[in-house]
Amino acid sequence: MNIVSDIQSVAVVGGGFMGSGIAESVAVAGLPVVVRDVDRASIERAESRLEQSLSRAVRGGKLGSTEAQAVRERVELTTDIAAISEADLVVEAVPEDPQLKHDVMEAINSAVRADAIVSSNTSSIPIAQLARSIDNPQRVLGLHFFGPVPVMSLIEVVVALDTAPDVVATAKDFAQRLGKRPIETKDRSGFIVNMLLVPYLVAAVRMFEDGFATREDIDAGMKLGCGHPMGPLTLCDFIGLDVLYAICNSLYEEFKRAEYAPPPLLKRMLASGRLGRKSGRGFYTYE
Repeated sequence: MNIVSDIQSVAVVGGGFMGSGIAESVAVAGLPVVVRDVDRASIERAESRLEQSLSRAVRGGKLGSTEAQAVRERVELTTDIAAISEADLVVEAVPEDPQLKHDVMEAINSAVRADAIVSSNTSSIPIAQLARSIDNPQRVLGLHFFGPVPVMSLIEVVVALDTAPDVVATAKDFAQRLGKRPIETKDRSGFIVNMLLVPYLVAAVRMFEDGFATREDIDAGMKLGCGHPMGPLTLCDFIGLDVLYAICNSLYEEFKRAEYAPPPLLKRMLASGRLGRKSGRGFYTYE
């Protein structure tokens, strides 16, 4: 079966923080992109995120106002799953819940062309697990973007057991067209970045949980002592404590190593609605 070798149109399923950022990066690169989400309220939030991000890019001198308008016009927002049917590449970008992603992949499979490439933006769920929902798993791989997507220049290209080599090459070309640096990784939970990052974040949470140091001093230690742009607890809030908790569980389920197990404090914070920056409160409080 032939699979697309030159991506000229893209669909993103899921218009949240990551999905809207992926769509913006695709449109800035000159490609048309469809963003599909479940209801009108979700679409309106995606539209607001997109327009705010483009306005920041204009204020920062990264885009001219005319260019930003052209970018916006290349993005179609819809609740209709059939709107993805002509895309060369589909990127699944819904929350990090295995059952939800499975259901969305089945919906994508029912709507997308037989020769289209299907990818997931998952940060920890095995691609082989998601590929079971797609006819011809040779065309399935992971494209793990990093947020905020318009700013971050990395994409992890995750190669599952059945992913065709030509699909990997096409995906890398696509990443470079977006101005991103693709790095290739095997299909193991956490891939490259989170497998290295999560034990560091978990250690910081445990340090704070044990009362070893204040949140401010933990963060200052890594910023001023190691040159990190933000401290680990601030980064946890930025990622989202719900997302971090899901990644921890996925890593621990696969490797059964203590450094990946989510600390009890994370579970208590989630139960209290402290999700980090997106909810206004995590390890810190936000306006």
